[in-house]
Amino acid sequence: MYSGAINLIHMATMQDTPLDHNDPTALLAWHIAMGADEAVWDECVDKFSAPAAALQPTTGPAQPQNTRVAQPPQQQPTGPRRVEAKPVQAISGAGQAAAESIAAGCNSLAELEAALKDFDGGLLKRSAKNTVFADGTRGAPLMIVGEAPGADEDRMGKPFVGVSGQLLDRMLAAAGMSREKNVYISNVVPWRPLGNRTPDHAIIAMCLPFIRRHIELAEPKVVLMLGGVSAKALLGTEDGITRLRGRWKELGIGSQKIAALPAYHPAYLLRQPHLKGLAWRDLLAVKRKLQSL
Repeated sequence: MYSGAINLIHMATMQDTPLDHNDPTALLAWHIAMGADEAVWDECVDKFSAPAAALQPTTGPAQPQNTRVAQPPQQQPTGPRRVEAKPVQAISGAGQAAAESIAAGCNSLAELEAALKDFDGGLLKRSAKNTVFADGTRGAPLMIVGEAPGADEDRMGKPFVGVSGQLLDRMLAAAGMSREKNVYISNVVPWRPLGNRTPDHAIIAMCLPFIRRHIELAEPKVVLMLGGVSAKALLGTEDGITRLRGRWKELGIGSQKIAALPAYHPAYLLRQPHLKGLAWRDLLAVKRKLQSL
């Protein structure tokens, strides 16, 4: 029908014959030729914003049941995406009370090491690569307790393996001792503090139950405390290492009374080499103490 109507318009145009506007066929063909391909309703409807129900005609014959009206695409929600909050981990960790309870429940060095690896050490532990538990011979008569791991110790997971540890090994060898035969080594703090900072009181309080239980389970005859952090934490004093070094103390842990000697840390000796003589004197005192026990 459309093609026939268009032919009528074309013929009328070629013959300069005016169209009969009363002829619906010719009028429809003229609209199609002008590009009108869609009928409009009596009322204007904004099809871009109106819901699908508004697009239905209010008058006219009912649409067949199988006719499906195209639904406008659903708009995606705009604005910031909602993010579910996650539990915040404590910066300070589980705390001293939890450490005391967990450490007391450990009946072997293996259990204590596993407990330390599972313990919530807060930001201190999360910023470290490894839990540095111990190195050397378990059950050795001499236990050396340092302060905290450094960068090399954190990377390798063993205490005193960096430059200061190498100095300690040379000193022990000169005195006829070694971690492979008769020395056991650990630290008060098992995780490296950020930037190698000195552990604060909160960190010491959280870690102290573990190192005390560590010493109790290791059962050494003598404890050599290297550095002010180690000596002050284990002895419960505020005196500095200069005042403490070279003076024998008795360390009461559980039912044990252990001879303990504060001494300079090897890292401090590297900065103050003129004090190596005093450190050597302390190491010889440890050797004599072991021989007398």
